[in-house]
Amino acid sequence: MKVLFIASECSPIVKVGGLGDVVGSLPKSLKKLGVDVSIVIPFYKPIQLTNKILVQKNIRITFDSQEKSFNLWKTNLPQTEIAVYLIENKEYLSSKGIYIETDASSGGTSAEAGRFLFFSKAAIEVGNLLNIDILHCHDWHTAIIPYLIKKTNQNKIKTILTIHNLGHQGIYSKQIASQLLGIEFPDEVNCLKLGILNADIVTTVSPNYSKEILAEEFGFGLDKYLKQRKDSLFGITNGLDENTWDPEKDKYLIKNYSASQLRNKAENKIYLQRLFFKRENPSVPLLSIVSRLAQQKGIDLITKIFPELMKENIQFVLLGKGCSHYENFFKEMTSKYPEKFGAKIEFNEKLAHQIYAGSDIFLMPSYFEPCGLGQLIAMKYGTVPVARAVGGIKDTVENVKWKMENGKLVVSRDGFLFEKYQADELLSTINKALELYRNKSAWQKIQTNGMNKDFSWHKSAKEYLKLYKFLA
Repeated sequence: MKVLFIASECSPIVKVGGLGDVVGSLPKSLKKLGVDVSIVIPFYKPIQLTNKILVQKNIRITFDSQEKSFNLWKTNLPQTEIAVYLIENKEYLSSKGIYIETDASSGGTSAEAGRFLFFSKAAIEVGNLLNIDILHCHDWHTAIIPYLIKKTNQNKIKTILTIHNLGHQGIYSKQIASQLLGIEFPDEVNCLKLGILNADIVTTVSPNYSKEILAEEFGFGLDKYLKQRKDSLFGITNGLDENTWDPEKDKYLIKNYSASQLRNKAENKIYLQRLFFKRENPSVPLLSIVSRLAQQKGIDLITKIFPELMKENIQFVLLGKGCSHYENFFKEMTSKYPEKFGAKIEFNEKLAHQIYAGSDIFLMPSYFEPCGLGQLIAMKYGTVPVARAVGGIKDTVENVKWKMENGKLVVSRDGFLFEKYQADELLSTINKALELYRNKSAWQKIQTNGMNKDFSWHKSAKEYLKLYKFLA
């Protein structure tokens, strides 16, 4: 059984968000289960590879009413034998950055349509060259592939579409799509919709999200089509690449630690305080966010409660890029509260690791969250999540319970959840976490509960293997 992952990102070769993490880590667990899996991504201009070979030059496809060509390169996922193929074409894929929109969303422009529709057609050709049995397509960038497979009667190739974020769909005018693909579309083209309706199997990145998207609130206009496919719709929770995310081995940390050596975590906190603030005090609770700065991530709730947060005896650090009005807000707050708030408006892999390790509380107040890796990483690093009970967060974080027994506070579970998407709910939940933070033994119990959870890909990979076998 030969499976080809088709995606716009693959960590560590090229990554913008969680999609890249999934594509770069799930195949490792599938390989251990005996799956012959490989990956294909665009050969973007920023990609720098020292170890690559040219597989084939000038592979031709019809696109935009002309014969176009691309070169196919091959490398491996670092420290594995998993092949990663890269499609090189200067006109559409290899002349600029990764996404057209700065926040990695789907803007619907003609340049974006050219990029990802060309990539989709070229990836199908790669699948044919490699004699692939199953094309595993990831998100809107490649969601049109199942439709194109059926349109060209290539029914021997099976398709799975994994939805990472239903809010981004790849919608293009019928004129642009018809011209580029040589197919007369009657209406505007919604790539994700076509993928949902035509893939042999559709998956989401958590069980709870697969249920939420059947309702109007989180269906983003596609709920009725998802309901049509509900018998072929499966939710499988994302995992973590434990070679990358492990506080015992993480090369970016000032001091490695584990659930049995939590005292070493404090040195990472001190380093973070020195990096962002003049004041170094391990007893002050340190809150953090590592996120795209987008409304989906609940950033508007953070801005609403910010003045109240700054009244508390806390420190707060933020790392991320995204919408300019959020970026400007946090830059302003850094100047206004230099001893309590620090922000780095950038993507910085090393600093992200250090923030997860050095902070006490991780904020994740998402409006919707298909799975979310932030809460998984935070718990793995003994940083307690305060998050909204939505999507994959609800599948992975268990709301802390506490009670008094014989004059002693007894706690169970691993995070703090709130239900309603409201600023006062978020603030109230943060205050609950801060209250328990003052009890050192109770807090350590919450930390170790999260750290001892199994967030590896092994269980999820077995679920994907069942689907592959069903299609084979």
